[in-house]
Amino acid sequence: MSMSKRVIGVASLAAVIIAAAGAAYLRFGRAVSVPIVEAVHGNVTQRVVGPGTLQARVPVTLAARITATVRQISADVGDTVTRGQDLAVLDDRDLAARRGVVGSQQVALARNVEAAKAAIAKAQAEFELARSKQWRDAELLRSGFVSRVVLDASDATLRAARANLDNASAAHSAREADALALAQEARYADTVLSFTRIAAPMNGVVISRQAEVGTTVVPGSPLFRIVDAATLWIAMRVDESVVGRVQVGQAASIRMRTGEVLAGKVARISRQSDAATRELEVNVAFDAPPARFAIDQEAEVAIAVGDASGIALPLTALTRDREGQQGVLAVIDARTEFRPVQTGASDGQRVLIVKGMAGGERVVATAEAVKAGTRVQALDASSR
Repeated sequence: MSMSKRVIGVASLAAVIIAAAGAAYLRFGRAVSVPIVEAVHGNVTQRVVGPGTLQARVPVTLAARITATVRQISADVGDTVTRGQDLAVLDDRDLAARRGVVGSQQVALARNVEAAKAAIAKAQAEFELARSKQWRDAELLRSGFVSRVVLDASDATLRAARANLDNASAAHSAREADALALAQEARYADTVLSFTRIAAPMNGVVISRQAEVGTTVVPGSPLFRIVDAATLWIAMRVDESVVGRVQVGQAASIRMRTGEVLAGKVARISRQSDAATRELEVNVAFDAPPARFAIDQEAEVAIAVGDASGIALPLTALTRDREGQQGVLAVIDARTEFRPVQTGASDGQRVLIVKGMAGGERVVATAEAVKAGTRVQALDASSR
């Protein structure tokens, strides 16, 4: 072996020894400063957590009620609309012409009704005259100034006048009935004509538009879909095993897929379970709806269902050993020791230790990057 190779070998061995000595010093010599807390009794808010999707309690689909061509579109997806606002107009030329025909018929029939009224007035006057003449002839017959034949003629004239009056009244009633039927037809024509204007039935936001100018629609063809932002909620899926702890009115935290976190409350609990997943739907309403939203947008909901008490530690104190077993790093004689634990409820910041820890024991508050057997000293002497 040459001298140069011997020198390189000795240098490499020296480097390894120095590195090992440094590591040993760091682990067994100099103490690492870490946050240390004391395991104490405390309360942790229990939460039922589950996925969900954003839905609208009151979705409204506007559909065509007649066959017509779309002439104008006045709203698009994302637009905020108010009740009564026109969203679309359909071609109404044939319906307007049909309504015009009915209107002309109404004018002609109104004149016929007036003529029938005049006929009644004439028949009434003739009847009054015939009745007066019959009364006078009856008086003259009793006085002996006229014969019976004259009175019989007056009686016949009176009966004819009464018949003419009845006939005029019947004709007038028939004309009025025709006018009523035509008025009904006019109202129907006006109603059908109103179907050419598609108006918003409520205040809301347009989430879908399925019509374009020039499209021919038929009854039932969907044109718009509108939702009221004030009725938005999350349709959350909750397992049967924990849904009994959920109550209407409980506070909830809603984390949207965008990262936005919003407050809400349980509004409704379904009574129908999914036979395949054994889950129920729980609807969680927003305290204040999101400014931007999309129907079926994913979210995660955490419902606060009550407090649980026990040994409480920061969630960051949990770690795992090489075998993947969950535990904490207890501090004993200024050195860390892995302690397997069984956990309970967690509120996202603290966790209850069901088994493996006793009150008063000290643990590393942030176990990440700290190994068992490391000498440590308290970074913050205050304990909780």
